[in-house]
Amino acid sequence: MTDGDPHADQPAVTAGAPASVAAAVVVLLHGRGATAQGVVNLAEPLYRHGVTFVAPDAARSRWYPYSSFAPVERNEPHVSSALAAVDRVLADVREWGVAIEDVVLFGFSQGAFLASEYAARNPRRYGGVAALSGGLLGEEVDSSDYHGSLDGAPVFLGVGDSDPNVPVERVHETAAVFHELNGDVTERVYEGVGHEVTDDEFAVVGSWLGDIVGEEV
Repeated sequence: MTDGDPHADQPAVTAGAPASVAAAVVVLLHGRGATAQGVVNLAEPLYRHGVTFVAPDAARSRWYPYSSFAPVERNEPHVSSALAAVDRVLADVREWGVAIEDVVLFGFSQGAFLASEYAARNPRRYGGVAALSGGLLGEEVDSSDYHGSLDGAPVFLGVGDSDPNVPVERVHETAAVFHELNGDVTERVYEGVGHEVTDDEFAVVGSWLGDIVGEEV
């Protein structure tokens, strides 16, 4: 770990299909206080034939030290380092011969903020972007900060209406930005649900993976 790049040299955990035969890849981004292995375990309902899971580990089990709603500059250099960690994973995936159209970004909690921020800053035709209990970073969301096109990539934003950490309004604001970036956005607010991942969210992401690998229904 270096002061300017705190997530440099952090390991990544892989699971599922061997990279050499991957038809789809899910990049798993864990939350604050969690680990790469923890989010790999969390994602077990997504396991399918031909799908490889890659989860980078954050230094000190956090992608950035302060609130997700603090000014982004206050969380630097951690945010830039976290985005670079995702870049490194995707560079590895390219070497495996997997196209970005077959890659799903999946983040929960602080990892959902990272997934949202990465996809909005680097819009491409991903296989999907799932931000669960999270959204874009910063005190306010300004759509003019983001440019480019997701070219119709599916985007799923899910949050519980009883989530003590993530206001529903931030998810609405994030959805609006992804709409402007030409994402195929699905936004769901779950009644009576707190800070957790629901079976419905797993079902949505699982359907994306089924489409990518040609899973029979």
